[in-house]
Amino acid sequence: MLEIKKIQNSNIVNDEIIRREKKLLSMKKEGFSFPNSFQRNTTSKKIHKKYSINNRDELNTLNIEVSVAGRMIQRRIMGKASFFTIQDMEGTIQIYVKEKNISSELYNSNFKKWDIGDILGVIGILFKTKTGELSIYCNNITILNKSLKPLPDKFHGLSNQEIRYRKRYLDLISNNKLFNIFKTRSNIIMAIRKFLIKNNFLEVETPILQNIPGGANARPFITYHNEIKEKMYLRIAPELYLKKLIIGGFERIFELNRSFRNEGVSTRHNPEFTMMEVYIAYSNYKDMMQLIENIFKNITKVIFKNTKIKYLKYNFDFNKPFNRLTMKDAILQFNPTITLSDLENIKTIKKFAKSIGIKIKKTWGNGKIETEIFEKTVEKKLIQPTFITEYPVEVSPLARRNDTNPNITDRFELFIAGYEIANGFSELNDAEDQKIRFLNQIKQEKKSDQKNIFYDQDYIEALKYGLPPTSGLGVGIDRLIMLLTNQTSIRDVILFPTLRSYEKLF
Repeated sequence: MLEIKKIQNSNIVNDEIIRREKKLLSMKKEGFSFPNSFQRNTTSKKIHKKYSINNRDELNTLNIEVSVAGRMIQRRIMGKASFFTIQDMEGTIQIYVKEKNISSELYNSNFKKWDIGDILGVIGILFKTKTGELSIYCNNITILNKSLKPLPDKFHGLSNQEIRYRKRYLDLISNNKLFNIFKTRSNIIMAIRKFLIKNNFLEVETPILQNIPGGANARPFITYHNEIKEKMYLRIAPELYLKKLIIGGFERIFELNRSFRNEGVSTRHNPEFTMMEVYIAYSNYKDMMQLIENIFKNITKVIFKNTKIKYLKYNFDFNKPFNRLTMKDAILQFNPTITLSDLENIKTIKKFAKSIGIKIKKTWGNGKIETEIFEKTVEKKLIQPTFITEYPVEVSPLARRNDTNPNITDRFELFIAGYEIANGFSELNDAEDQKIRFLNQIKQEKKSDQKNIFYDQDYIEALKYGLPPTSGLGVGIDRLIMLLTNQTSIRDVILFPTLRSYEKLF
């Protein structure tokens, strides 16, 4: 029965498309040529903002003419008069059109035959209906483009998640909540950019196509440059280029960039993602922790007019200082059956790791095992904003060693609602130590199945000219926006998430 209904619905849609295509063909014969000369002078939001306070008599006296344009999303034809609604980027406005006001031919032979989804231009006078709805009394109406396919039901929207991602344009038309999420995304990025520029940071750009993908341990996307006849890689992080700029004399820089990692897709990961990296010369990781607190405080004030937000069932106040825990302390806090001495003994830490389902590789030392335990047992439990510090050197190849304990680094990661939001550290500026760490990484990778580590000789060469004491910060913008817009999937904050091709689905 369900299959029969699907076929029937499909036939109805196909008939509707054929009907609309015939209308467009007829319109073209009558001279329709996709006009591009209509000029609007306002938007729905501006109209509501400026004139909602005026009563009916005041609007009648003011006689305000407006020119608007948008997509027709609703219509009620009542004989010789009709109400319809158009939608633009900022909202909707109701239009009242009468046959005698625009001519019988335009009303009956054109307007009444137009369809929901058509894009229209309207010129008219503002007024309020008896129910108090701000509307436009239409004096002239033009069709600017014909919608050949019916829109999704305005009330129910698109229910199929796969179609929502593939046909994001339809989802945006029918889903005001989603539309506002992406407007908020844009505003959040703008607020971050303004905050950093106001605080004397310079925005810079670094290559997306790179000879060596560096700055993170991830599998890169590989391409080929036909002219120079070499493999090239889409960047997995801009870090090494940005630190070269610090060596070159810049002292406060940031980049909002697209990075690419040829790895899994999940509710928290997309192969193409937006990241922000920030670098400050003559500073350390503690300065970066303060900076990220200030960024959160600023953007929530700017976007929401309040530092308090709700995510799922959790409440956050970004006006409060963030929690701070070392990695070891966090593991001990959430795993009361083990002790500090257990973590520092290779036999006992391995035994515990195996007991919780971690498959240990031969190349792993204490630091890597400790990090795996942290990721498995702690990360998702870090709900309130928490900085985790003192990451092992083994998993932090670009971070500076701690002065009192050479096995850990001056590094932090920020977790909120169980998500890793940011990563930062005092930068390793010892060229020889960096060279040794790169070589050790390559040595370890050769023993494993993955081959994602590249030795960047050019970066080592740059370090030999002297990188000032510097701190760096990386922020996953997509996850940040998930948090601030109360979304549980990264796909719902990326306009066009990575998807399989249509051919792979069948």
